[in-house]
Amino acid sequence: MQRAEPLDEPVTGWARAPRRLRSRLWRPLPLAVLLLALTAGLAATLGTAAIPATTAIALVLNQLPFVALPVDGPAAWERIVVDVRLPRIAIAGVTGAALAYSGATYQGVFRNTLADPYLLGVASGAGLGAAVAIMSPLDAGTYGFGWVPLCAFAGAGAAVTLTYLFAHAGGHGASGGGSDTALILAGVAVSAVASAVTSFAMLTGGERAQPIFSFLFGTLNSANWERLLVGSPYVLLGAAAIVPYARVLNVLQLDEQQATELGVDVTRTKVVLLAGASLLAAAAVALAGVIGFVGLVIPHVVRMVYGHDYRRLLPLAAVLGAAFLIGADAVARTVLRPQEVPVGIVTALVGGPFFLYVLRARGGRA
Repeated sequence: MQRAEPLDEPVTGWARAPRRLRSRLWRPLPLAVLLLALTAGLAATLGTAAIPATTAIALVLNQLPFVALPVDGPAAWERIVVDVRLPRIAIAGVTGAALAYSGATYQGVFRNTLADPYLLGVASGAGLGAAVAIMSPLDAGTYGFGWVPLCAFAGAGAAVTLTYLFAHAGGHGASGGGSDTALILAGVAVSAVASAVTSFAMLTGGERAQPIFSFLFGTLNSANWERLLVGSPYVLLGAAAIVPYARVLNVLQLDEQQATELGVDVTRTKVVLLAGASLLAAAAVALAGVIGFVGLVIPHVVRMVYGHDYRRLLPLAAVLGAAFLIGADAVARTVLRPQEVPVGIVTALVGGPFFLYVLRARGGRA
């Protein structure tokens, strides 16, 4: 049986520093929010047309009631910032928060820090569901967005269920010695099948299949306020289902029998948490497509600095996940400007090496 790690056990980096040194970081959540605000402000200035920071900030603040700051520059800058960049930044933030929050939840439920919506096949399953919605005759709204979140949720739920069942086939328990390998391999297999079916749909779908490309690579170039308005309730619903279970996630890091003895209904709790995490992942896919590794990298970084307590981990992961994806999208649309790189490629370039580092570190401890 695998020994559960203590909830506040230091891991690496800053977490190894003395408590007095770490206390100098003050309260982590305000600092994370400040980082998010700075990243969003910088992203508003970057793009094909570089806009001075003071001008971009003034244009943003002018959208508030009773604010009328003087603005220097062409009138077109207001449209660029308010109608193009702000909704893109907002959707990137919501998507990054959803992916990091769901990734942290999956890791807590499976007691496996390698769990991630992308690696578990959940993102690919949600992408397949979104592709079905786009090509469905029930298409409504932009790219069938009215049906996309629902079908994406169905695909995400089916994917995580299959991954869990395949990983535990042959008697591998949740805490079995081969659970890490079994879970990741099962997720890779489910992801491969879902991606193959999605590719087949693109090959046979004709013109209706064109929008699916954006879901496969992850992109925010179709971001608008309407899309954010439609997709946000799914994110809020998924997060609301998980929030009351932050303390329970700490208990789940113990053996299931111990958690039951402490009064936790393990089966019901896992169902609720997996449903909430899958809804978050599905909403993220519906908003921005298949974007990998955000749910792996961000929770790991939070654990390195602030420990394993899910009451801190979940909100910090959400805020830092939002900042991370906003920054990644800013890089995606400026590194080869005027050409734009899909943001999923940027997150993969960061997350792939990080995943290999985590695998090596875990192998070394084993």
